[in-house]
Amino acid sequence: MAATDGNILQTPILDAERSNLLQRISDQGGYAYVTVATLGAAGDFRAAEAAREMAWEQLHSGPWHSVLPVWRDAYSMACLHVAAFHLGAGDFREALRVLDMGLIMGGSLLRQDLDAAVEKIMTKSSVAKSQKGATKEGGKKELVLSCEGPNKAEVLQILPTKSLSCKIVEKRSSLSLEGFLCDYFLSGSPVIIRDCMGHWPARTNWKEMDYLRRVAGDRTVPVEVGKNYLCSEWKQELITFSEFLERIQSSECPFDVPTYLAQHPLFDQIQELRRDIFVPDYCFAGGGELRSLNAWFGPAGTVTPLHHDPHHNILAQVVGKKYVRLYPASISEDLYPYSESMLSNSSQVDLDNLDEKEFPKVQGLDFVDCILEEGEMLYIPPKWWHYVRSLTTSFSVSFWWSDGCNSPGS
Repeated sequence: MAATDGNILQTPILDAERSNLLQRISDQGGYAYVTVATLGAAGDFRAAEAAREMAWEQLHSGPWHSVLPVWRDAYSMACLHVAAFHLGAGDFREALRVLDMGLIMGGSLLRQDLDAAVEKIMTKSSVAKSQKGATKEGGKKELVLSCEGPNKAEVLQILPTKSLSCKIVEKRSSLSLEGFLCDYFLSGSPVIIRDCMGHWPARTNWKEMDYLRRVAGDRTVPVEVGKNYLCSEWKQELITFSEFLERIQSSECPFDVPTYLAQHPLFDQIQELRRDIFVPDYCFAGGGELRSLNAWFGPAGTVTPLHHDPHHNILAQVVGKKYVRLYPASISEDLYPYSESMLSNSSQVDLDNLDEKEFPKVQGLDFVDCILEEGEMLYIPPKWWHYVRSLTTSFSVSFWWSDGCNSPGS
């Protein structure tokens, strides 16, 4: 492959770990992979593609939790080899797509090489677009959404029965860390925290369509299509961020089949967006550690069905607004959780279409709810059941953390 120095990917970690990684793959029976990956590293594009396909098949050989970590690293290695060929050919978009797949599906061993490769290609792609006059400087910035949402009467027509008629989640402005710890964290009570996100660049940047396209438009992301993950018609797709933005804004997209970028570690993948936010100090309450940081971005009408999570959660509403309903962990059995282990944290109850005959206990249960406004954070204690509906186009960030008493697998 002929390439200038500027079109060569530097992979210092892969260079140092290659022999050990190939040996680990051989130990797991991946002899064919080792053969073609070695040819791919030496300049055989077809072999590099074949290695990527072999690793991909291993990633889909069973449930995700049963995939051996070495095959995730094998996939990352193959993605780096394939991306190097596309970079050498000047195909920046395809190189980015392959690297994003490595970031999404690959292991942690070669993540720094993948991140560095993405940064290099993004820089070269930006320069190329500028030279072609593809980027537009100045002019009025286009908003991703209008912050105007439906009024309360309109909201009540689309929300589950009894919404906003019981106890509303308490709101506190500029809540101190001590106040949060004493009044809410230790007692396991939800609270909305106001006036603590004003310094985030995301509060303005993420409303600008031009900005989102510029920093993330060519990146590949996983999205959900359908009402929610409990419905039979639900599916997942891999599309570019620009395609995703078009779907959000398209009037042709059916309202009942939204596309949703949900619970994805977008900020591990796209560093420019990660620099737009800050981990709230509240996430260090309890002496634990941050477990995951996920993005939730989609149009009005997206729904996360009633479920609970194992960790403490700060849901930061960066753009738009959401309705959230919460039930305490103490009444879990009355919410009819699924018996299957994979869905045991989800309720069989569809709050949007409540079947009172099948689930008679639900109607009389107490809950707290709220409309989470732009710029507010909601603390959701561990095991609290919650249902979430976007009332406008919405971009949220969830911060999961454990406290000092929780085990890593809790």
